[in-house]
Amino acid sequence: MIASGTIAAVRVGRPAPLPGAGRRGADLVTAYFKTPVDGPVAVRPLGLDGDTQVNRRWHGGLEKAVYGYPASGYDGWRAEFADRAEQFVPGAMGENLVILGLDEASVCIGDMIRAGTALLQVAQHREPCATFTAVHGTAKLARAMTRSARCGWYYRVLEPGIVAAGDSHDVVERHNPGWTVARFVHVIGGKAEAAEALAELVTLPGLTPAWQAHAANALATQQARLL
Repeated sequence: MIASGTIAAVRVGRPAPLPGAGRRGADLVTAYFKTPVDGPVAVRPLGLDGDTQVNRRWHGGLEKAVYGYPASGYDGWRAEFADRAEQFVPGAMGENLVILGLDEASVCIGDMIRAGTALLQVAQHREPCATFTAVHGTAKLARAMTRSARCGWYYRVLEPGIVAAGDSHDVVERHNPGWTVARFVHVIGGKAEAAEALAELVTLPGLTPAWQAHAANALATQQARLL
């Protein structure tokens, strides 16, 4: 086994209004708020049974089927935003799986993870979105997520199965040991992305096609500037 963790909680959500958070003061309908589930939950190619992704442009689909977040990340949030410390508890990120024992510095892009009986693969980081900003009431948190890499990660589902709180969350295969989630966030968020790193990302095993394409475009732009 390469690295071992534990699923502290499994959380799912249904659409509900967030008052006044939409355009022109309208309610924003979101499934951001997820509640813990007692007992086993089925994991399918498009996510957990009982869970909904409302805005499919930014969430859900095969490449973002399940969202995992390390429990240790909340300590960093509470330390940086002490005036909002009460907000930073499990569920505050809209996550499906709360993970103990692993974080963005110990999980790599492309990692294959046995979570309960399901086989998942880390496909990309989580980007802060407008709903994240609306829920927490400030854009400062979105900027802090990108800067700190306290973002968690999305999985694709390689083998459907069952997960429950207390199950293992074990890295069983690692194809990209040099590409932790934290490093990936810092590279793609940098103002001067290194050409060598971008070239790796273009064909990085397990990385979502959208981010491979982003890396290819950024690399092409850099190369064009040298002509």
